[in-house]
Amino acid sequence: MIQTLHEQIPAITGAVNVLSIDEFLLSLTNQFPGKVIFSTSFSFEDQVITHKIVSNHLPIKIFTLDTGRLFPETYSVWRATNEKYNMRIKAFYPDAISLENYVAEKGPNAFYESIENRKECCYIRKVAPLKRALQNNSVWITGLRAEHSADRHNMPQIEWDETNNIIKYHPLLHWTTEDVKQYINENDIPYNSLHDRGFVSIGCAPCTRAIRPGEDFRAGRWWWEDNTKKECGLHIHQQAS
Repeated sequence: MIQTLHEQIPAITGAVNVLSIDEFLLSLTNQFPGKVIFSTSFSFEDQVITHKIVSNHLPIKIFTLDTGRLFPETYSVWRATNEKYNMRIKAFYPDAISLENYVAEKGPNAFYESIENRKECCYIRKVAPLKRALQNNSVWITGLRAEHSADRHNMPQIEWDETNNIIKYHPLLHWTTEDVKQYINENDIPYNSLHDRGFVSIGCAPCTRAIRPGEDFRAGRWWWEDNTKKECGLHIHQQAS
């Protein structure tokens, strides 16, 4: 009997515990040919994963979400990445009509006015384009790390994303910031210069700031909101079983 994607997670989880990242990525491409996809925001972590994919010539699709409100530095590292690896990373964009209606009704910076407005903006600019990008794929690779959020410390490396009906794999989940920086330096990988200026989690320019000494990793995202669990909706943690 053919197993569903969800039913294959226990076996995949067993493999992830014994193989190296490079070996496991290769095994995924063999098990799900043409159905493995990686989303990059050009962060430290994502640049590490891009390097592993390209340097090992793995048939994994790489895409990014261009929200239209990214930092100039993000576009610069995007260009540098394309040039270093002789590639063209595919971009997915917000639906023009939805975005036009949102801005016309609420204004260009309505996300500062309420959490509801901010989440709607995130949905239009990121969540909806992500759904299109992930369609007809089996495995979604991400750059999530446990250090970036308290909610991620107990997250499994392999999990089921019910919203997008896809297996998620977080290869760098247990890497430290120093692990990531060392890999970047050793392999001469282009990275976002905002990281050198105190930016940890880099998203849209109006919604991201550098963190101060002693602040939480997520303090630089949507800093005007009081709630501690600040996410945009791309990664909703769900148990694999």
